[in-house]
Amino acid sequence: MKVSAKTEYACIAMLELAAHYGTGQPVRVRRIAELHEVPARFLVQILLQLKGAGLVASVRGAAGGYQLLKPPEQVTLGQVMEVIEGTPEENRYISSASPASPAVKALGQVWKEVADVERQMLHQITFAQLLERAKSEDVAMYYI
Repeated sequence: MKVSAKTEYACIAMLELAAHYGTGQPVRVRRIAELHEVPARFLVQILLQLKGAGLVASVRGAAGGYQLLKPPEQVTLGQVMEVIEGTPEENRYISSASPASPAVKALGQVWKEVADVERQMLHQITFAQLLERAKSEDVAMYYI
């Protein structure tokens, strides 16, 4: 599975917002960028894209930043990935060989089945679950 830097940064930002969900305190872009060594300018663009999809909200002012709009239990990795990368096409596989070849057709079916399972799994993993995994990786991480 290939994950673009943009998608990875979006997931990192969402995970950070999930860690602060319910506190009433927005998370600043600069904080996320510094904690995770992510380019702040790129992160702003990503967060605006997530905002446009209705996953996050921005808070203006001196104490402003971003917040999740839904509980982390209701936001999946698959949702965020689709916002950033777009909805996957039904048939991504384009062969360099003859499309009429039985081998190419068989491989195409398998690649589609694998992609379907991958997509299904990504839509089952919530940011609440990811937050628990992150906490188990680093006890000091994500304490509020």
